[in-house]
Amino acid sequence: MTNVHGDHLETEQKYDAEAGFALPDFAALTGPGGRRAEPKRYYLSATYFDTENLDLHRNRITLRRRVGGTDEGWHLKLPVRKDTRQELHAPLDEGGTGSIPARLTAQVENITAGQRLRPIAILDTERTVVTVPGPTGEAMLEIADDQVTATRFGEPEEGPVTWREIEVEVISAAPEAAGLLAAAGQALRKAGAKPSSSASKLSRLLQSLFIANPDEQDTLMACAENLGGESSRRGHTKHRFDHELRMASCQLGRLPLIEGL
Repeated sequence: MTNVHGDHLETEQKYDAEAGFALPDFAALTGPGGRRAEPKRYYLSATYFDTENLDLHRNRITLRRRVGGTDEGWHLKLPVRKDTRQELHAPLDEGGTGSIPARLTAQVENITAGQRLRPIAILDTERTVVTVPGPTGEAMLEIADDQVTATRFGEPEEGPVTWREIEVEVISAAPEAAGLLAAAGQALRKAGAKPSSSASKLSRLLQSLFIANPDEQDTLMACAENLGGESSRRGHTKHRFDHELRMASCQLGRLPLIEGL
């Protein structure tokens, strides 16, 4: 249920896809009453915000300002359960130039603890969307085929990261939607897509830059301090400590992809 601000529960599943992946025909899922919708294309650009220490990421929270698409604006995503997040919205111009809407920052002030929220990454997405109707013809799923180019701010030695992913989102409160979500996921897996271990695009970017799963980050920090002594507390550079985190991840073995928000 969406309120006057556009806030709603978001239930979606994400899949990794190779560049040559072909979306399956979802017509078989719709039943005799369904009609295939024409694809729509959008160009999205989202700037993500977090603290210096990525406290929002560590708590599976995502804050972004996105332009383009049908729901452009500020989005704050809070974890609820597997595949489901509470998404809070604010208009693009709310909060004034260069500031984040107060209604959203108030939701995370116990996590940020007075630290400044700053831009940490920008993600540009070319999105192709199709909807999947249920037996009555009502649209129940939105399937987004995303080509993503992501850049982490403050990392000049790191080039843009690109990937392709498929998002399947429930857009109906009808009870049949859950079964249709499962059926769409099965069709995607059969076609060669793989369930993503990164629950957000930002998480995918950070994982590619060796920033750990929130569940593993404390362990990595401890390992890094063991490798580097007291370097992080004696003021060594961020890049040096990042290197120690990477060495720690190697000692722990290959880490699974991060789960985000």
